[in-house]
Amino acid sequence: MTSQFAGIDVGKDSLTGNLYGQDAVKEYPNTSRGIQRLSTWLQKHEVHLVVMEATDGNEKMASLKSERAGLAVAVVNPTYVRRFAQGMGTLAKTDPIDARMIAWYASVKQPKPRPPRSEAAEALSACVDRRDQLVAMRTMEKNRLGSAAAYVQPSITAHIESIDEQIKQMEVEIDHLIDQEEEWQSRIACMTSCKGVGKVTAVTLLAEMPELGHEKREQIAALAGVAPMNRDSGRKSGRRKTRGGRSKLRRVLFMAAMSAAKFNPVIHAFYQRLIKKGKPKSVVMVACMHKLLTILNAMLRKNEMWRPDFA
Repeated sequence: MTSQFAGIDVGKDSLTGNLYGQDAVKEYPNTSRGIQRLSTWLQKHEVHLVVMEATDGNEKMASLKSERAGLAVAVVNPTYVRRFAQGMGTLAKTDPIDARMIAWYASVKQPKPRPPRSEAAEALSACVDRRDQLVAMRTMEKNRLGSAAAYVQPSITAHIESIDEQIKQMEVEIDHLIDQEEEWQSRIACMTSCKGVGKVTAVTLLAEMPELGHEKREQIAALAGVAPMNRDSGRKSGRRKTRGGRSKLRRVLFMAAMSAAKFNPVIHAFYQRLIKKGKPKSVVMVACMHKLLTILNAMLRKNEMWRPDFA
């Protein structure tokens, strides 16, 4: 039996797949070999669209290798799938149930698959990931240094210095990859023309959100997990919340929004307006992240440098 749609529940160690309309699921290890077997299974059943959830990077290798195998892959906000499941009356949550629900979601919503990525784009994403990991390691070691016994402090200091060197090497590699792609240079120059957006933010957006500038602002906000979700019922108006999306993007967007709230006249005015309305600062910052991302999306779509009227 063939199926047009498949759902893949992604775990750190395993991948659970379901073909829409079938009850059976297949489980494979989340390894190169396991993904190869998964792709072969999907191709055998002539799957037209494979849907996975964004799960803090655990889906990266599976989505990339599936795309290389010629499959159309869409990576979606997990909150949307969960809301869909709740709307369909499914509250239980196991890997097989999730895989079936993702396949059902794929058949109903038919999210747009992302374009296959080049080897250079995959290399850039891997380098950005590695730099992010090294920065996190350095932060942990610096935190340890403050409370460490004097006897072990030289070891921690030496490790920090080693990590610093590795971060510099990774940044050199990132610059080398960008120097070979004129389009990337243009996109980074465009994004960094917006006050508050530095090179790290621009490169991360370039690597982790290739859809930026090519999709509507609603889809972009959902992918980043900064789209507020209503919680209204009757006369009750609940507090909007943001969930899901690509966590790394939210981290860099938060730092960029903090800077933009001080130095970008448009974001600064927006920030002050919401603060005067009595909005909590956490809510205001998410709103600034959303607005900044919307501005960047418009700039890249029009291939224009920042102007105040992009607000």
